Amino acid sequence: MATLRIIFFVTLLAALVWAAPAPARIKKRSFKVPRYINTPVHARGLDGGAAVRKVFNKYNLKGGFIAQEKTGTLTGLDIKASNASSNGTGTVAANPGENAALFLSPVDIGGQTLNLDFDSGSSDLWVFSTDLPAKATTGHSVYDKTKSATFKQMTGAKFQISYGDGSGAAGTVGTDAVTIGGVTVQNQAVEVANAVSQSFVQDTNTDGLVGLAFSKLNTVNDGTKKTPQKTFFDNVMGQLDLPVFTADLDPDGTGVYEFGKIDATKFQGEMAWIPVNASSGFWQFPSAKFAVGNQIVDNPTASQAIADTGTSLLLVDQQVAEAYYSQVKGAQLNAQVGGFIYPCDAALPDISVAIGDSYMAKIPGNQITFATVDKANTTCFGGVQGNSGAGLQIYGDTMFKAQFVAFNGGNQSLGFGEKPPVA
Repeated sequence: MATLRIIFFVTLLAALVWAAPAPARIKKRSFKVPRYINTPVHARGLDGGAAVRKVFNKYNLKGGFIAQEKTGTLTGLDIKASNASSNGTGTVAANPGENAALFLSPVDIGGQTLNLDFDSGSSDLWVFSTDLPAKATTGHSVYDKTKSATFKQMTGAKFQISYGDGSGAAGTVGTDAVTIGGVTVQNQAVEVANAVSQSFVQDTNTDGLVGLAFSKLNTVNDGTKKTPQKTFFDNVMGQLDLPVFTADLDPDGTGVYEFGKIDATKFQGEMAWIPVNASSGFWQFPSAKFAVGNQIVDNPTASQAIADTGTSLLLVDQQVAEAYYSQVKGAQLNAQVGGFIYPCDAALPDISVAIGDSYMAKIPGNQITFATVDKANTTCFGGVQGNSGAGLQIYGDTMFKAQFVAFNGGNQSLGFGEKPPVA
């Protein structure tokens, strides 16, 4: 009889185990987000000097737009000093609206769609909101937390982002459901602006920013100390097939961000992987070599470099920019314009910059020009510019248009693949 009871209980226990619901499994996936042109900014013309000032302001870099003394020795290139010259000294004053984002992507927050700038050089997700004065929101899509059924206020939490020219945004913080490319993160930290600088107000197509750097850079605080919140990428990583997002930009700067997948059809050969220094908060790496054409040049005093989707230009050490434009007939450093300019019919050589110790990212000469300077379209502004000895190299869209780049949050590395040549 005892044996029968044991058999009965064992059978019952097994039945209960099989009847219990299985743990829910997250279906891994990938998704794409379009990057499109901010039409009003593009229509009024690209301003090369403003693009330089924007990146200086963003990172609070010091230095004017003048030729600096070389701080190290560059070896391996015959510099034709007569071609690259300084034209005046001093910095160029910031212009209203120069923080305008040229490229935007749609983001849904609590059921409300806004056009945000995806930025791998920062870590805050902040938005224009109804907490701002009405005059500051004219022309913007704004987030109204009272109309979101999923918004939760974070008691006492605040944020403040400031740039070197005094522009920025500040406000309160909550959590909400944030959907990008059809994938939703519940309880994502959303920074709700109640104050923004005039430069952001004037860019009526940009409603905020999605930071994609490492979460330690997030500026949220509880009133007494920093309490960094996780970025959207950090929060969504567990739902992805791969813990990556990629930047695939076209020659005009439009393109696609893809999360969770690396599309091998977008680049040639094997992808090169380079570890980054995530302790800085940026996607940062050494870049101690460059090449003009096929001549590799050592840059022993090179600044560290970061990959930044929120920057238009390739901002290199000043001596690197000088070495490059020494090979461009008629090039000069023009303080009035705010950077290196040259005749639009000049032949531009390729430039390559080191990504870590093992990869050289090449940008073809026919993709260097950023904008024309004059109405006659005879003078051009370069997409490669110097950092005036500021101590940081910022690799932005000029590089991303020529290189397919994968940001791997899983092992904190960057993947690079050279894109097919553009006719």
